[in-house]
Amino acid sequence: MPSAEGPQPTPRYKRALLKVSGEALMGDRAFGIDTGTVERIAREVVQVVGAGHQMCLVIGGGNIYRGLEGSARGMERASADYMGMLATVMNALAMQNALERLGTPTRVLSAIPMTSICEPYVRRRAIRHMEKGRVVIFAAGTGNPFFTTDTAAALRAAEMGCNALLKGTQVDGVYTADPKHDPKATRYERLTYRDVLNQDLKVMDASAISLARENQIPILVFSLHVDGGLAQVLSGTGRCTIIDEGE
Repeated sequence: MPSAEGPQPTPRYKRALLKVSGEALMGDRAFGIDTGTVERIAREVVQVVGAGHQMCLVIGGGNIYRGLEGSARGMERASADYMGMLATVMNALAMQNALERLGTPTRVLSAIPMTSICEPYVRRRAIRHMEKGRVVIFAAGTGNPFFTTDTAAALRAAEMGCNALLKGTQVDGVYTADPKHDPKATRYERLTYRDVLNQDLKVMDASAISLARENQIPILVFSLHVDGGLAQVLSGTGRCTIIDEGE
């Protein structure tokens, strides 16, 4: 029997991947994981899952360790990158804990097998988890050094058949300059993948942009600090910058 509220609108982006930087989990701390911030982001995810979206996440590890910084200080690059991948697993487990405390089932799938704490990444298994309403958190990047978690996010979004790749940031889109330091900076409503690459806009690395372009996955850049912002962006009403192929 139909609901008294009438049929619910079909979500604009049925399946989406949310990329969150490790730094976003720090809150006001100088490093590490702020549990209050993790829970706030988790509530945003729970809200959209309840609205019928299938969600997966990739979380960076920069709040704990960044491979590039370790390499710059003299550490062998591959080893430094593997350390960064382990940091993403810690963040994934923190997010899993927050989501499940809110009653949302999750699975952490790691590109580096560590079966005592999470599942190994298997594409078909990940898709099945999302179809069952579970939030899938991809950990350990691509499992390979020399690739960022931005690239991992674009890769997993393509493998999962996502309708959109969402980049949660500190500001509500892509600007001509850093709006925190330049009051004259203006926000782009829409950009093409080519614009981002040609203008060297620091949205995601070039490999991630190219992967999204090849698989025609729009990238939506929005602020993580707006309550209900994730739901608004996924419904097509939120304030963000959309990066796609253009007209």
